[in-house]
Amino acid sequence: MMRSLWIAKTGMEAQQTQLDHISHNLANVSTHGYKRSHAQFEDLIYQNLRQSGAPETEQTNLPTGLQVGLGVRPVATSRTYTQGALQQSDNPLDIAITGDGFFQIQRPDGSTAYTRDGAFKVDSTGQIVTNNGETLLPGLTVPPAAKQISIGADGTVSITTAANPTPQTLGQIQLASFINPNGLNPQGQNLYLETASSGAPQVGAPGSNALGSIKQGFVEASNVNVVEELVQMIQTQRAYELNSKAVQTSDQMLQRLSQI
Repeated sequence: MMRSLWIAKTGMEAQQTQLDHISHNLANVSTHGYKRSHAQFEDLIYQNLRQSGAPETEQTNLPTGLQVGLGVRPVATSRTYTQGALQQSDNPLDIAITGDGFFQIQRPDGSTAYTRDGAFKVDSTGQIVTNNGETLLPGLTVPPAAKQISIGADGTVSITTAANPTPQTLGQIQLASFINPNGLNPQGQNLYLETASSGAPQVGAPGSNALGSIKQGFVEASNVNVVEELVQMIQTQRAYELNSKAVQTSDQMLQRLSQI
């Protein structure tokens, strides 16, 4: 089999993987706290037909070699954790992180997940939860008599009631940061899980230890740039077409060879 057939095949698979990432980014252009991703690639092993520096004669060595690469493969998904635009809302439980950090979410199995989506709600028990009903940590319960909820830049949550206009502190939201956020494992539902690659979470109050601050009444939008994604889509399409053209050309060369 001609090497070019296999090489072009790996190129088509690589561009399909790239298009998968682009499609996912565009699908989540309106997802709160979403961070765009892209595929990373590396070239495959080479066939060394002539080794560089090998002796050509007793007195001479080859100044260059002859290597033929065998294609490409995807090796990683990289995420861009740049700040998304802040969108103002009328919900006092919508909070956005300006800077680094993740909200901590308690999952039904007791494990902790992490998110940048700050669109929170209050459930039937008064707990502050995500859109899927999972609890924001540390667990904060808003009493039924609460008239107004205030969340400070440092994460302090306080309320006022009709009977007592003096603010009462319920607790403080804590944020988590990671040495390598690209090592987090995405789970869907805007959640990430800690892995050995991400490192252990560094938890602290907003605004401390290089953590971002909190802005109430805002949500963080996706950081996907639609124009950039469309340009990448066109480039991916052209690369896919060229690899498919290489397959056609190799097939034509084999047909010509069989006719000799």
